[in-house]
Amino acid sequence: MKMLVTGGAGFIGANFVFYQREHYPDDQIVCVDSLTYAGNIETLRPLLDAENFTFYQDDIADRAAMNRIFAAEKPDVVVNFAAESHVDRSLEDPEVFLRTNIIGTHVLMDAARDYNVTRFHQVSTDEVYGDLPIDRPDLLFTEQTPLCPSSPYSSSKASADLLVMAYYRTFGLPVTISRCSNNYGPYQFPEKLIPLMIARALADETCPVYGAGINIRDWLYVEDHCSAVDAIVRHAETGALYNIGGNNEYRNIDIVKMILTQLGKPEAYIEFVTDRLGHDQRYAIDSSKIKDELGWEPATDFETGLAKTITWYLENKEWWEPLLERC
Repeated sequence: MKMLVTGGAGFIGANFVFYQREHYPDDQIVCVDSLTYAGNIETLRPLLDAENFTFYQDDIADRAAMNRIFAAEKPDVVVNFAAESHVDRSLEDPEVFLRTNIIGTHVLMDAARDYNVTRFHQVSTDEVYGDLPIDRPDLLFTEQTPLCPSSPYSSSKASADLLVMAYYRTFGLPVTISRCSNNYGPYQFPEKLIPLMIARALADETCPVYGAGINIRDWLYVEDHCSAVDAIVRHAETGALYNIGGNNEYRNIDIVKMILTQLGKPEAYIEFVTDRLGHDQRYAIDSSKIKDELGWEPATDFETGLAKTITWYLENKEWWEPLLERC
């Protein structure tokens, strides 16, 4: 198989590339990334001279560039991780999110149609569903939950999802979509909650927490996410949509406290700051469909995954410390 992975120098995309290389060493991987602030070519450095791996620094919204790559590589499968994904940045500059997340997806699907790919997989987010009330732990997002995005980021991802399904219904493009909960693990850009708190705690700086820190997220270890996407790409029926959750719901404040405890830092480092505009209260995913149909379940409980993540950041400061100035 020749697989084109977009956003492959980013957090989840790079982990997915490594997962594919480990489990399918004979497959060919074509990686496309525009190397914006969150893309780091150093993550992929061990693969740049490897057999069956090709890297292109290009923007997925650049139609000429995508046509050139598809013509040269003729991939069998496209997995689209490329996205602007930080909610705070989407509040400051929504336009770049619309360009990458909507127009970029549109351009990729046109190329996928022209070159007859056998599967186009769109990686989405649980944020397209909006949020759930904190006091209703019985409520979960299912694949039938109506889309109700809260931010320019989640709105752009919801729009892309609708466009993907339109290409499936109208043009017969062989698509699948996955919507995941909050990822964490190695190689995550240090603007996100877990790596940011690790970095600030290690520097003995304050750890800013929005509002009272009571917002709840479901946490998914990135390797588990990669295995779920792999199962969908290789085994799911065309047109299928799956939620991917980690079954690990925690309040943001509790996450920060766990990090401080594991690093031996005082809770006095916590600083409560003005809440984010339109801050979603709770995300919680029902992953029973992917379990029932594809046999996938998350393999990593949060305590284990967090400990592995902290260890990785402690042992790889040369990777993330230079990135702090971009946050």
